[in-house]
Amino acid sequence: MLKDLANDSFEGKTVVISGSGNVAQFACQKATQLGAKVVTVSDSNGYIYDPNGINLDIVLDLKNNKRARISEYAKLVPGSEYHEGSKGVWTVKCDIALPCATQNELDLEGAKALIANGVKAVAEGANMPSTPEAIEAFQKAGVLFGPAKAANAGGVATSGLEMSQNSERLSWTFEEVDKKLEGIMKSIYAAASSAAVKYGQKGNLVMGANIAGFLKVADAMKWQGAV
Repeated sequence: MLKDLANDSFEGKTVVISGSGNVAQFACQKATQLGAKVVTVSDSNGYIYDPNGINLDIVLDLKNNKRARISEYAKLVPGSEYHEGSKGVWTVKCDIALPCATQNELDLEGAKALIANGVKAVAEGANMPSTPEAIEAFQKAGVLFGPAKAANAGGVATSGLEMSQNSERLSWTFEEVDKKLEGIMKSIYAAASSAAVKYGQKGNLVMGANIAGFLKVADAMKWQGAV
């Protein structure tokens, strides 16, 4: 059975995040706001495990101001641990995993470790961070998997919102933009989910996102008389 979290929330969940750049930082912020406890961040050298929950202010200072390695976090936060090797981040027990670092960072070995530890959902925050073998393993195990082309669409969507503000001479608050973005992401999920159901692959958001994206482009080409 698919571990469908569509009607669930981040409340009370343990979240593992890879990376410590912009995407990872905002993923950590949003997951925490939604009631989750984020316990890891990483960089190319290794990862931090903080069982009490990542202190995002310290991560922001280290990465955005001091340009330091993530290992410095362990020196500043009692009880946290630094581990060499970024791939080890997937061995940390969690409910939700958010790979937000780099392409192909989450391989079959990492996927098996997450599955063994009971992960319920994986959503990609980087460009194709999961290998095909890892994706197949998640799907076979019934883990809800959000592919990058859908789950990582927020950046482009926000750019579109910025263009709308510029063209209409508007200035929206952070909260207004965040609300509009939430609506966009929900519609993306709905499109991918319904396409998967329509074509006999319920719960397969990879296929659903591919089909929904193809149909959107195909329809636009027809409307413009290209085909």
